[in-house]
Amino acid sequence: MASIFLRSLVFNVLFYAVFVILAIVALPTFLMPFRAMLAVGGWWASASLFLMRVVCNIKVEFRGAEKIPKGPLVIVSKHQSFWETFGMLHCFHHPIFILKRQLMLIPVFGQFLTKIGMIAIDRSAGVKALLDMTRRARNAVRSGCQLVIYPEGTRRAPGAPADYKTGFAQIYSACGVQCLPVALNSGLFWPRRTFMRYPGTLVVEFLDPLPPGLPKDEFIVRVRAAIEEATGRLVEAGRREQEQMIGAAPSYVGPNG
Repeated sequence: MASIFLRSLVFNVLFYAVFVILAIVALPTFLMPFRAMLAVGGWWASASLFLMRVVCNIKVEFRGAEKIPKGPLVIVSKHQSFWETFGMLHCFHHPIFILKRQLMLIPVFGQFLTKIGMIAIDRSAGVKALLDMTRRARNAVRSGCQLVIYPEGTRRAPGAPADYKTGFAQIYSACGVQCLPVALNSGLFWPRRTFMRYPGTLVVEFLDPLPPGLPKDEFIVRVRAAIEEATGRLVEAGRREQEQMIGAAPSYVGPNG
């Protein structure tokens, strides 16, 4: 575990150093088309995946990429880690994320997110926030973007009970496009609320797309069933791998999940 602690420390120093350098590099792109900023975001993702592999011995595997539909799309993903913020950037042509408003307040980074069209939600605003988010999401998808939604609203530790909200179904209905469910096990390797990074194979699995126009109740049931079954399978496999690599898989589920 001492080796993992040291690797985690080195990784975090390098990760944030790269973040700061690229934030400076990105400054001129504020005067350029948004695709210039997306390119810098892609560099960040690639550099971070490289550091994860070389420093922390975390391999990243994307499964089912051939299932990703072309064109505008709603992506409904499990959310276990900060890793999802950048890890899937290069998987889509123009991904737009629905993010908590606090991220928009980070200097430079927040302006970067605004420039490329990320959608912030103020959770304290209730129904008004949902209506505004739905309108902006619909406009983004109609312009050809791929919208990424975390249906549980926040990060959930591996093994924590699922807590799907209903707002993502409203957005799906309003957008009128296919939905791509995504399962993953990132929380085993990049846990929330700690700087520790654990070795193993982080897997992202793109599942079978769902057609547009499903009734909301049916859509929620099908999305939840698909994501939770696949996520449970990926987490179980990841834990077995960790037990082989470091002796005992870390426990990530706290009293609040």
